Amino acid sequence: MAQGMVRDRSRHAGRRKLVHDQFDVTLEDGDLLGEVELTTTLIIAASESDEHLSQDEIDRLLGITPRRED
Repeated sequence: MAQGMVRDRSRHAGRRKLVHDQFDVTLEDGDLLGEVELTTTLIIAASESDEHLSQDEIDRLLGITPRRED
Protein backbone atom coordinates (compact mmCIF):
# COMPACT_ATOMS: atom_id res chain seq x y z
CA MET A 1 0.00 0.00 0.00
CA ALA A 2 1.36 3.44 -0.89
CA GLN A 3 2.48 5.77 1.88
CA GLY A 4 -0.25 8.18 2.89
CA MET A 5 -3.01 5.81 1.87
CA VAL A 6 -5.36 3.88 4.14
CA ARG A 7 -7.87 1.19 3.36
CA ASP A 8 -11.47 2.24 3.28
CA ARG A 9 -13.17 -0.47 5.33
CA SER A 10 -16.48 -0.07 3.52
CA ARG A 11 -17.13 -2.50 0.74
CA HIS A 12 -18.69 -1.33 -2.46
CA ALA A 13 -19.62 -4.13 -4.83
CA GLY A 14 -17.13 -6.39 -3.03
CA ARG A 15 -14.14 -4.12 -3.74
CA ARG A 16 -11.93 -2.27 -1.29
CA LYS A 17 -10.67 1.16 -2.21
CA LEU A 18 -7.75 3.23 -0.99
CA VAL A 19 -8.28 6.75 0.31
CA HIS A 20 -5.71 9.46 1.02
CA ASP A 21 -4.81 9.90 4.72
CA GLN A 22 -4.90 13.68 5.24
CA PHE A 23 -2.89 13.37 8.47
CA ASP A 24 0.08 11.59 6.87
CA VAL A 25 2.25 14.58 6.08
CA THR A 26 5.97 15.22 6.08
CA LEU A 27 7.19 18.44 7.65
CA GLU A 28 10.27 19.65 5.84
CA ASP A 29 10.45 23.09 7.43
CA GLY A 30 12.69 22.82 10.50
CA ASP A 31 11.25 25.92 12.16
CA LEU A 32 7.71 24.69 11.66
CA LEU A 33 8.60 21.26 13.04
CA GLY A 34 10.10 22.94 16.13
CA GLU A 35 6.92 24.95 16.66
CA VAL A 36 4.79 21.82 16.32
CA GLU A 37 6.94 20.02 18.90
CA LEU A 38 6.70 22.93 21.36
CA THR A 39 2.95 23.20 20.88
CA THR A 40 2.56 19.45 21.37
CA THR A 41 4.61 19.63 24.57
CA LEU A 42 2.35 22.40 25.91
CA ILE A 43 -0.84 20.57 24.95
CA ILE A 44 0.28 17.36 26.66
CA ALA A 45 1.39 19.19 29.81
CA ALA A 46 -1.87 21.15 29.98
CA SER A 47 -3.98 18.03 29.48
CA GLU A 48 -2.12 16.18 32.24
CA SER A 49 -2.37 19.06 34.73
CA ASP A 50 -5.27 19.48 37.13
CA GLU A 51 -4.66 23.24 37.30
CA HIS A 52 -3.75 25.95 34.81
CA LEU A 53 -0.07 25.94 33.95
CA SER A 54 1.82 28.78 35.60
CA GLN A 55 3.89 31.15 33.50
CA ASP A 56 7.03 29.61 35.06
CA GLU A 57 5.89 26.11 34.03
CA ILE A 58 5.17 27.27 30.49
CA ASP A 59 8.55 29.00 30.26
CA ARG A 60 10.28 25.82 31.49
CA LEU A 61 8.44 23.66 28.95
CA LEU A 62 9.40 26.06 26.16
CA GLY A 63 13.02 26.19 27.30
CA ILE A 64 12.88 29.88 28.16
CA THR A 65 15.31 30.98 30.84
CA PRO A 66 14.68 34.14 32.82
CA ARG A 67 16.80 37.12 31.89
CA ARG A 68 19.26 38.11 34.57
CA GLU A 69 19.14 41.75 35.47
CA ASP A 70 22.61 43.03 36.31
